[in-house]
Amino acid sequence: MRVFLTGATGFVGSAVARDLLSAGHQVLGLTRSDKGAATLAALGAEPVRGTLEDTAGLTRAAARADAVIHTAFEHDFSDFPRVCALDRAAIEALGRGLDGSDRPLLVTNGLMMLAQGRPALETDTPPGPDHFPRQSEGAAAILAAGGIRATTVRLPPTVHGPGDHAFIPGLIAIARARGVSAYIGDGANRWAAVHRDDAARLFRLAIEAGAEGGPFHGVAEEGVPFRAIAEAIGGHLGLPVTALPPEQAGEHFGALALFVAADLAASSAQTRARLGWTPTHPALLEDLATAGYF
Repeated sequence: MRVFLTGATGFVGSAVARDLLSAGHQVLGLTRSDKGAATLAALGAEPVRGTLEDTAGLTRAAARADAVIHTAFEHDFSDFPRVCALDRAAIEALGRGLDGSDRPLLVTNGLMMLAQGRPALETDTPPGPDHFPRQSEGAAAILAAGGIRATTVRLPPTVHGPGDHAFIPGLIAIARARGVSAYIGDGANRWAAVHRDDAARLFRLAIEAGAEGGPFHGVAEEGVPFRAIAEAIGGHLGLPVTALPPEQAGEHFGALALFVAADLAASSAQTRARLGWTPTHPALLEDLATAGYF
């Protein structure tokens, strides 16, 4: 298949590109820079110059492809409503390029607010716009209702591995700056986790299956207690580990406070059964020790 991939030079997207190419697929990779174009060309992908703001360009690229995978997302939590609106407009533009066909679209979403107090399931429905600004899955559902073969891959808060620059590095930077590695309350809230190479293989299997049977959960570990993550960070940095009351979360963690306090456990049992997906790469705490985080 010829797959148009947004976020093709990003942490997750670059792994998806490599996995697709290694399986014999062609990749049209979205990139905004000369450096990104050179990186994609070196991998054997075809660079597509553009940005998420260029919705006409997204539509044209999607129309050229046999399938589309949307992994791009601007992780600016200081202006979350803006980036969520940008993401929704990009998904709508990709859908216009697939309109009238049976070519599949995979949209990336998170696990935030799917469930509390139990692992989230693939059958759970994400909150609407009145409760949470990110509406990636809602946009995909509207496309599906209009006849486009669209579904989502839900990723956990930590997709980890060498080169990670998201949640875990953010927590490490906060611990260094504050001189303490902290968790909220008793730290029993859990974060699901997956290695990016396992996630990449899931995207490929889902697109090869025609995006049928989703949503899919890219979850290797159902839930790592946040206290264990904080303890691992403190141990590697030689810093004390402490509990904070919920009212101090915002002051200490800034824009990450909402995620740090959330219980984001999730199951991937249905995904594994539908796609034959079995994660094989290191678990989160193992990766913290060996993947260059410190």
